[in-house]
Amino acid sequence: MPARENSPALSNRTICCIIIRMDNEFKTRLEKIESVLGRYLPKSADEKWAASSFGNIDACIGAPHFAQLLEPTRNLLELGGKRWRPLLLVLCAEMASRGDEKMTGNAYELTPLVEFAHTASLIHDDIEDSADTRRGKPAAHIAFGLDRALNAASWLYFQAVCCTGKVDADEGTKSALTGIFMEELRRLHLGQAMDIMWHRNPEMIPSAAEYKAMVRNKTGTLARLAVKVGIIAGGAGTEKADEAGKIAEDIGTGFQIIDDVVNLTTGNPGKKRGDDIVEGKKSLPVLLHLESNPGDAEKLASLFRKAHDEGIDSPAVEEAISVIAGSGAIEKARKAGNAMIEEKSAALSGLFGTDGGNASILIGKLFASMKK
Repeated sequence: MPARENSPALSNRTICCIIIRMDNEFKTRLEKIESVLGRYLPKSADEKWAASSFGNIDACIGAPHFAQLLEPTRNLLELGGKRWRPLLLVLCAEMASRGDEKMTGNAYELTPLVEFAHTASLIHDDIEDSADTRRGKPAAHIAFGLDRALNAASWLYFQAVCCTGKVDADEGTKSALTGIFMEELRRLHLGQAMDIMWHRNPEMIPSAAEYKAMVRNKTGTLARLAVKVGIIAGGAGTEKADEAGKIAEDIGTGFQIIDDVVNLTTGNPGKKRGDDIVEGKKSLPVLLHLESNPGDAEKLASLFRKAHDEGIDSPAVEEAISVIAGSGAIEKARKAGNAMIEEKSAALSGLFGTDGGNASILIGKLFASMKK
């Protein structure tokens, strides 16, 4: 494992940005998570980190070469994010293990699995959507170039797996953790493929079942990954992990629905209101509107095409939002998303009954703090 002093945790600004969104009870856990993420994704590479990540490589490879991978990925990580997925991973391990220190330590060590996968997916998502910004700053492919951002994000998926070799567990458990991670990544890319198919064609409208399946894979998979890894790290076994994973994927789906709503109302942080219209996203508010107003399909398709061609400042963006909002579809989607989060977070926090202890309570508080 790389020396801690040569791979510092992320900046205090980043930690504070995250912590202010959550209860103070999470502060210590979040700081530990940042420390682990910083060790696996340092500001600059040393020999121990390089050997841990790449094995025995040519002596001529040095800091400038590693920086091609580290800078685009770490830059996005430092811009913030809620870190609710790695925090959920840790809390699930605490819940499953009744606070066992060894198992909780393993859970912290495994947090790169979910946060690095999330970070990599955001970089790729921005490339595929031709998005200009992320978290209020130029997207990675704008700041660092398309080729560099694409390659660095792909590498980060693989870098995430390095952590499984460092946990204090038997080889069977390590193999199971790696297998879960790889399966969830495959599902994530399947969900993204479905989303791309629809947003490339304004006239193509998915069914509600297809939409939910897409979101469960594209977004829900990372929540599912977090709880499954946490439950297994906590020693509860694969059966309980699978049960928790099914609950968590619906929580992730609920948050995606809320993000879709925010996109069409106030705008997501670091993004302009209505950029989903420009990208041609068939979000739940759109589907709910068309369910009750099927005659608007051609009109919305035309507005989506115009917004795509003219960009975020096109009048078509606000016109499309006005059409969707007029039927009450946006508010209906908001209620559906919040109801899903509330119901499923209660199910997850109660999974171990009274044996879940304080971690069960904190899981409920975590999701309550994030509702919109």
